[in-house]
Amino acid sequence: MRGFERYLLFFLFSMVASDLLTPLIGKFALKFGIVDKPNARKIHTRPIPLMGGLAIYFSFFLGISIFTGLESQMLKALFYSCSFIVFVGILDDVYDLRPHVKLMGQITAAVIFVALGMHIEFITNPFGGMFYLGLGGIPLTILWLVAMSNVVNFLDGLDGLAAGVSIIAALAVFIVSVMRGQYMVASLTIALVGSSLGFLRHNFNPARIFMGDSGAMFLGFALAAIAVQGSVKGAMALGLVVPALAFGVPIADTAFAIIRRKKKGQPISQADRGHIHHRLLDRGFSQRQAVVHIYLITACLALVGVALALGSLLLVSAALAAGGFLLRLGKKTHLEG
Repeated sequence: MRGFERYLLFFLFSMVASDLLTPLIGKFALKFGIVDKPNARKIHTRPIPLMGGLAIYFSFFLGISIFTGLESQMLKALFYSCSFIVFVGILDDVYDLRPHVKLMGQITAAVIFVALGMHIEFITNPFGGMFYLGLGGIPLTILWLVAMSNVVNFLDGLDGLAAGVSIIAALAVFIVSVMRGQYMVASLTIALVGSSLGFLRHNFNPARIFMGDSGAMFLGFALAAIAVQGSVKGAMALGLVVPALAFGVPIADTAFAIIRRKKKGQPISQADRGHIHHRLLDRGFSQRQAVVHIYLITACLALVGVALALGSLLLVSAALAAGGFLLRLGKKTHLEG
């Protein structure tokens, strides 16, 4: 099977499977009362079923197992570690785990991934060549996986936001991996795009289901883990920089949230209304406008990552200029009126 046909098959199967599974999981969650109830901090005004992320998880691995199999060490590491973090997410959706318990679950999932032989081995030397990390790559890999799990989890505050941003980030990694001939990474990322897109149809405003922590942590962890495979085969510039840039908005938002809560003497895990999507809503944006605005900024940052990986300074400049324009537009729109 040729590359294009292979990628199209992965994409279509994962998307259709996710689209079909999502409402079934929503009915299951409603039946057993696994819902996100509205409160003063949240946007929705009625209980919404959780655990929609299970549709993303099942459709992703179903497609991978049918068309590729789970026999390689990398895919085994991906499957077992992602399955564990989804399990932790389900427990959190159902029982609302304490932050330190959830963090330990995320670390355990990352340790499983590393224990099965996957970790960052090299980082790019900006002056040429690469640095071999040896065992030092293990804590870096664990930190990377846990951080990205939380970045997407923090982002999941508006209908369709986490799924859409993850789709854009995965597409950026897909494009670069195709250009670099990393066909396994490309297959995995396009399957993740398809499964997320099938879910997004039910999650975009007005959402009929939420992905929950099971979905948000899975998306962040899975893309980070796939990126580690890219870094193993093509150095850190390809593997980690592209998704890190694509997730630039939630990474910055998470960093500012930590600083903000520290200054106020609040626990880092304590939720507030200071996230970028809350600020856009406070400025007069509708939910859809805020989400699309963040999509566009994410697309610009993803383009920067792609351009850097492909060595195109012109694309970098154009994407940065577009991103700067969108940021200024976000500050001015609805304020002057």
